[in-house]
Amino acid sequence: MRKITYIVVGLVLIAVVIIGLKRNKEITQNRVYQYNKEQAINVQAITIKPESFRNDISYPGTFEPNKETKVSADIQGKINSVLVDVGSQVKKGQALIQLDNSLLKLQLQTAEIQIDGLDADVKRYTVLAEADAIQGVQLEKSILGLKSAKVQRSTLFEQINKTTIVAPFNGIVTAKLTEEGAFAAPGVPLLQLTDISLLRFTINVPEQEVGDFKIGQSYSLSADVYPETPLMGKVSMTGSKANIGNSFPVQFSVSNTSDLKIKSGMFGKVQFKNDTKDERIIIPASSIVGTNIQPQVYRIKNGKATLQNITISARFQNKVLVSAGLSDGDVIVTNGFINLFDGANVTISN
Repeated sequence: MRKITYIVVGLVLIAVVIIGLKRNKEITQNRVYQYNKEQAINVQAITIKPESFRNDISYPGTFEPNKETKVSADIQGKINSVLVDVGSQVKKGQALIQLDNSLLKLQLQTAEIQIDGLDADVKRYTVLAEADAIQGVQLEKSILGLKSAKVQRSTLFEQINKTTIVAPFNGIVTAKLTEEGAFAAPGVPLLQLTDISLLRFTINVPEQEVGDFKIGQSYSLSADVYPETPLMGKVSMTGSKANIGNSFPVQFSVSNTSDLKIKSGMFGKVQFKNDTKDERIIIPASSIVGTNIQPQVYRIKNGKATLQNITISARFQNKVLVSAGLSDGDVIVTNGFINLFDGANVTISN
């Protein structure tokens, strides 16, 4: 009898737990917001109308040095002295590093002594050969030995000259990669030399506007940190292959200021001016969704919002200039993106 009582009590407890869990589930489901995808979402929108736009566009870019190289030695040797430091302005041919050449100079002295002796032998053998006192072959050997010694001397002169490492062009030392007492070897960088008297300025432009830039044409540029300093850039290259953003590089050759104010790595802008006014599609930047690589907007048609790919050719203030993807009369969402998805039903609020 007691065993049956325990079984009944256990079953009752299990039933109570199950009922409690079921009730908790119903309460939780009632409290959780169930979003109805068929319900229309309230958004704000505008109707696209082409605006009068003066095509004065600025393209951002970066200044780079015209020349930059890592200086290394042509021969190996111990570094006796480093004659420059980071920031030093140097001229072409100026000595930068001096390697130890004491052993080479001793070898040069030996070669000089050898040349003096062979030169005396040639003179003596010449007199004797003319008097038929010796065979002509001895004179020939002396002459060849003298020529060989002179070649050896020239070789030593060249090696000694190469122990002085000089600047290959005018520039500024931008990195010091060695110190006195270190060992130099061919191909091992010792200094970095940068020429910023002439700069390269590179921008990226949409494919529709690559044709606006012609090789040899000049444009007005400015550095972001020195907007009051006018610069002129001449187009030196237009890209033949698009980058990942489907834009093309355009490169300018820019003469730096006399005090080399513009530095490598600075940001700047090139101004592209056009006196004519065009009717262009301009939309608020806040209406853009998607990514920088592929910007999109929500276009409303027949009460539904669908994602539309667009191409942006310029940004200014809080607006963007659209070159492809939208046309006159299109309606796009400008606010109310919460819960908005591709294909959602929408209503437009005033």
